[in-house]
Amino acid sequence: MADDKPRYKSYNSPAGGWGAAAATAKVLLEQSVVTKGSRALLSMNQPGGFKCPSCAFPDASCTKKLEFCENGAKALAHEATKFCVTRDFFAQHSVSDLMAQSDYWLEMQGRLTEPMRYDAATDHYVPVSWDDAFALIGRHLRALDSPDEAEFYTSGRTANETAFLYSIFVREFGTNNFPDCSNMCHEPTSRGLPHSIGVGKGTVILDDFEHAEAIFLIGHNAGTNAPRMMTPLVEARKRGVPIVAVNPMPERALIKFTEPQDIVQMATFGSTEITSEFVHIKVGGDLALLKGMMKVMFELEAAGHTVLDHDFINEHTSGFAALKADIEVQNWRDLVAASGIDEAQIRRCAEIYIRSNATIVCYGMGVTQHQQGSQLVQQIANILLLKGNYGKPGAGISPIRGHSNVQGDRTVGIDEKPSQAYLDKVRDVFGFEPPRGEGHHSVESVEAMMAGTAKVFIGLGGNFVRAVPDTDRAYDAMRKLELTVGIATKLNRGHLVHGRDALILPVVARSERIETAAGEQFVTIEDSMSNVTASRGVLEPASPHLLSETEIVCRMAMATLPHSKVDWASYIDDYGLIRDKIAAVYPVLYAGFSERIKAPLGFHLDIPPRRRAWATPNGKANFLILPGLAVNAPVDDPDMLRLATVRSHDQFNTTIYSYNDRYRGVYNDRMVLFMNADDITARGLEAGTKVALETISDDGVARRVRGLTILDYPMSRGSVAGYYPELNPLLSLAHYDRTSGCPAAKSIPVRVVAMR
Repeated sequence: MADDKPRYKSYNSPAGGWGAAAATAKVLLEQSVVTKGSRALLSMNQPGGFKCPSCAFPDASCTKKLEFCENGAKALAHEATKFCVTRDFFAQHSVSDLMAQSDYWLEMQGRLTEPMRYDAATDHYVPVSWDDAFALIGRHLRALDSPDEAEFYTSGRTANETAFLYSIFVREFGTNNFPDCSNMCHEPTSRGLPHSIGVGKGTVILDDFEHAEAIFLIGHNAGTNAPRMMTPLVEARKRGVPIVAVNPMPERALIKFTEPQDIVQMATFGSTEITSEFVHIKVGGDLALLKGMMKVMFELEAAGHTVLDHDFINEHTSGFAALKADIEVQNWRDLVAASGIDEAQIRRCAEIYIRSNATIVCYGMGVTQHQQGSQLVQQIANILLLKGNYGKPGAGISPIRGHSNVQGDRTVGIDEKPSQAYLDKVRDVFGFEPPRGEGHHSVESVEAMMAGTAKVFIGLGGNFVRAVPDTDRAYDAMRKLELTVGIATKLNRGHLVHGRDALILPVVARSERIETAAGEQFVTIEDSMSNVTASRGVLEPASPHLLSETEIVCRMAMATLPHSKVDWASYIDDYGLIRDKIAAVYPVLYAGFSERIKAPLGFHLDIPPRRRAWATPNGKANFLILPGLAVNAPVDDPDMLRLATVRSHDQFNTTIYSYNDRYRGVYNDRMVLFMNADDITARGLEAGTKVALETISDDGVARRVRGLTILDYPMSRGSVAGYYPELNPLLSLAHYDRTSGCPAAKSIPVRVVAMR
């Protein structure tokens, strides 16, 4: 950590604006890439350029503007950094020494430059040739008693071509064990929405924001996690569109925002008020809010007013009567208590929704990361169905996914529960019989490691062990493995918590050119609104010893499957051949892939609800019921608080760019607890006091994090927040959504304990 003393000071300026511009310039300077980075930023998210390696928000159809944000600039600067981790670095630092360093320190060391192998005798990583690295992987995988003893992780930065080949390699090897970063964020979308509307994706495209008459933002912080989303929100507010933000903690960007590309606002220090209605919900109170809004709608219908789209409901939906019965039995006292807001505000939200003829509901992990996150997503689908908010301009459901290709990876085969129809296509196209049983999601992977039934872990990007729940137990589980492989651009904790054998395999980054024997190659990315675009790096690779992710996957397959029926060598050089196979396995979604991807702005995948078609067993959109008002199991402890783990503004997933979180007024510290003043007083504590948090759990495992500084912050009563991944030790592996496997990181039952 920096020597600067921790400081806590309220941030009262608008988000964005000169603060964002200064932060962008600062990070380019810190990474010594002012000229190189500035040039690359001009190509980010532009036709002919590369896709941002951070968030998945789509690009504007107008290309005259710069299409990057502060956090995208940070991601690029850290990727293009002049700093490098060489063999000399590993010779100087043992793994034990590196393990004692912070996540921030590890990130700041720079780019990995050559493949490395762990040497147990010296506790150092040492150089290894690529051929020997692949041979080691092949030996370990072939030596397993069952293919199901291996776990194959995928990060959302992985491009479609690589993810597709990875899924084919792993299935030819013989398992469906695909723990994936989506398991930890929007898996409730992937598993919950298909039962409602027939597809596990959003139904909105970017142009819909221009036609929306109301926008609801539930459980996400666009200003930090998808800053480019602020542009359509600003434009909507300028048109007078009401924007309702629902969150346990107010976020600065959703209060006031200065658009950095608005010359007038920048010159005059002006700003736009984003939120017309801030709903200060308690953690988990979203279900009560949604049911309360629907109750208002049914009350008005009973009073003779027409607020529902009855034609749409009758023609396109099933289950309406059951939903109506569930809503009508709710009473206002319980709705108010469960939501944490008063009846008048619930009615105001309902009135905004009722007046709108085209409404978009956007949501993030504040919705999905609960024990019944999949069912909560379905309630958002319900309220949109009541007014026919699908298949018309300006309307629909919009999950705001945080990682650049996490949705695309799912589309092209990274799925531990593949459909039989997909497996049939894999068999027909590639000539082998894929495994038919379900594989492991992320939590199940850790459980298999703990049980000793998993022996090998291969991580295609990401920082798995730092992202999963129950940090201490996850560390112990990873250390039981026979082989761990980290395929990455930067050093991270996952390379230090390793198996008996371990490899670090460095890759070409998203912003860097990929040259093969067939010439320069490009990859494709699917954004959070189902648009597929090409991505071509523009920078020279950080080291001549890097390989592309695609080549690494192909060579792992060749080393593991000597008698494979797949022509892996051909895919190393020509990515067009991979796209042809994607089109063969997905003949509807990706028909004409090679031609369609030539369009400068790419193409949208077909999303049936946009046509008011429903790929459900009954051919209808379904109203689905979640009885009661709780999305998490009740806890019988009067001191219980619900902890939501959050990211700082200087963070992307587990990557820490600094110890500052300027919009929340935190500087030089990450060990803080955001807490309501009344909750602080009720426990006899004071702001600034250092405390411990402990999990309330009945599994017999003591989970505690010490040394958190209490900050008096406008949280809703009964709700607290702190930073991820530092507070992951408090999240039990057993505390997750059973439908999707997603850890309930936004609703951890904890108590505050004074430190002595």
